[in-house]
Amino acid sequence: MTGETVILAYSGGLDTSCILKWLLDQKYEVICVLADVGQKEDFVAAEKKALKIGAKKVIVSDVKRSFVEDYIWPAVQMGLVYEERYLLGTSLARPCISVALMEAARQCGAKYLAHGATGKGNDQVRFELCAYALQPDLKIIAPWRNEEFCRRFQGRQDLIAYAQEHGIEVSAKPATPWSTDANILHISYESGILEDPNTVAPSSLYELTVDPLTQAPSQPTRLTIEFRKGLPTSVKNLSNGQVFIQPLEILNFLNELGGSYGIGRIDIVENRYVGLKSRGVYETPGGNILFTAHQDLEVFALDREVLRTKQILRDRMTDYVYNGFWFSPEAIYVRKCIELAEEKVSGQVTVELAPGYCRAIARKAAENVGALYNEELVSMDVHGDYVPQDAGGFIAINAVRIREHVRAFGPYKIPKRSQ
Repeated sequence: MTGETVILAYSGGLDTSCILKWLLDQKYEVICVLADVGQKEDFVAAEKKALKIGAKKVIVSDVKRSFVEDYIWPAVQMGLVYEERYLLGTSLARPCISVALMEAARQCGAKYLAHGATGKGNDQVRFELCAYALQPDLKIIAPWRNEEFCRRFQGRQDLIAYAQEHGIEVSAKPATPWSTDANILHISYESGILEDPNTVAPSSLYELTVDPLTQAPSQPTRLTIEFRKGLPTSVKNLSNGQVFIQPLEILNFLNELGGSYGIGRIDIVENRYVGLKSRGVYETPGGNILFTAHQDLEVFALDREVLRTKQILRDRMTDYVYNGFWFSPEAIYVRKCIELAEEKVSGQVTVELAPGYCRAIARKAAENVGALYNEELVSMDVHGDYVPQDAGGFIAINAVRIREHVRAFGPYKIPKRSQ
């Protein structure tokens, strides 16, 4: 389609720089969109590089505030965590970036969107589902699913050679060819030597966190984190009284402090939506602290059965976000259900940061919100309104099923220990 305008989701890295050149060779006019989601990027240098390669225009879209307030904060409120470990740093950024891409497409009258997501990964699904939800008539160019492109490039080594051939400056080198994706919530590392799940990630890989065993402070630090309806509203550093209120400054502070303690590192194998297992290394210091505090307050504040129902919905919503369905009817519905439960999650949690971990050590409900925790009722020193004798009937009723099973099939056999 000679002369057609393409919006390229551009990062300035190896893949998208080579894809920019390849699209130009296909006779497209390319407008690069760099979404600033808080990554440590020299956007001026990236813009110059894209223009040098041949981009018609470069749009740098600062969406950091939207990313934190419209995506990360709701994810904290919902308690989203994929397969019990991954806090969705990349997954949450994709719908935010997609909004910036679609705004650029409408502004420039472009009918095509190109991206550098691998044909084996989740991001291709996320970008394209979000794009179709926001602009259904858009056409997608996915080079890593293009037969000609795939014949020419097997992977990153071929891209590095192509970049060198065409004078494209990239940071990836053959000796350290892992892929990095960064934003204000996290940094992820994959590919290259990390594809062997039995290879220990080199210590030089980490950028957000120090080694908790050798570089973290020996003395712990305590913070008080306030929530209103499950959303973080302030953080107070108890060591110096410093208070942070704006979401962007809260996350920046927690990233810096958590990173100094080596908090938020994980090295996992996860299940991609497309059916593959992949190994990823992640750093999410601030997100880890917020998740820990919110989870503690949530258990404290919510009715037991509401909490368990909410956890079921949380897991569904986590899958929706991970799989690329942020803009979908089911995700909108589930999010509203969780928000209803979170109306009771207001208060503060005191957390302690120590080398490599964060833990909650105290919590209380907001003064204008009722608390299900009844100190007198649970006390071991006074009976309160609890009648201990009632527990006998409670146990007897719960034992009926077990005793009936024994009546029908005999007592449970105690397994013998192997000698």
